[in-house]
Amino acid sequence: MRYAVLGDIHSNLTAFQAVLEDAKARGGFDEVWCLGDIVGYGPDPHECIELLRSLNHLCVAGNHDWAAIGHIDTSDFNPVAAQACHWTARQLTSEDIDYLKALPLTLCQDDFTLAHGSPREPIWEYLLSPEAAYENFDCFTTTYCLVGHSHVPVIFELIKDSVSYRPFAEETGVEIQGNRLIINPGGVGQPRDGDPRASYAIYDTDTRSIYHYRVEYDIASTQKKMAEYGLPLPLILRLSHGW
Repeated sequence: MRYAVLGDIHSNLTAFQAVLEDAKARGGFDEVWCLGDIVGYGPDPHECIELLRSLNHLCVAGNHDWAAIGHIDTSDFNPVAAQACHWTARQLTSEDIDYLKALPLTLCQDDFTLAHGSPREPIWEYLLSPEAAYENFDCFTTTYCLVGHSHVPVIFELIKDSVSYRPFAEETGVEIQGNRLIINPGGVGQPRDGDPRASYAIYDTDTRSIYHYRVEYDIASTQKKMAEYGLPLPLILRLSHGW
């Protein structure tokens, strides 16, 4: 089995489509594992939900997914994120809303736990340090955990009583055996590691490995749509810089 592991699509249909095409070109996939935040920020929330639902997939809830349906208050968002969230909510169909409402906070599949932020705080926590990761290893029972939210591709590895941290480099694989791991495949629709290309991973059960990939997409096309819909300028500009 092959799984396309991705998250933080953030209503960026062009980036999402590019990732799926790239994954198909690399041998295809049997299922998508989505780590939340299908919507928010970008111009195509309904279309991204519709495309994801057309695929064989699993998905957990992200903070923007919850905010768009009123499960959390946007007062905790920065002003431009809140503005985009309110716009997103107006674009959703009743079916979109029902789908987002039904998303679980975490899922377990094939010795993996899937969460948006972290296994400890699935909606809000950013895993950016070995210290935070170390505390989270006690919060899931599977050997491995997949997270998103930070939009930064990274691997945390538990080695005895300490945690190592390393970027999840492009075209690099990690073997799924031995030590426990927390892996972030990066963001599809709004990367934040200084590389504007869409980011995702493929997990292959035959080779027991996860490989990280980057994909060029038509950023200008997404930015044009965002401008036409009146979405905040900072959200438009940041796509060019991957930050």
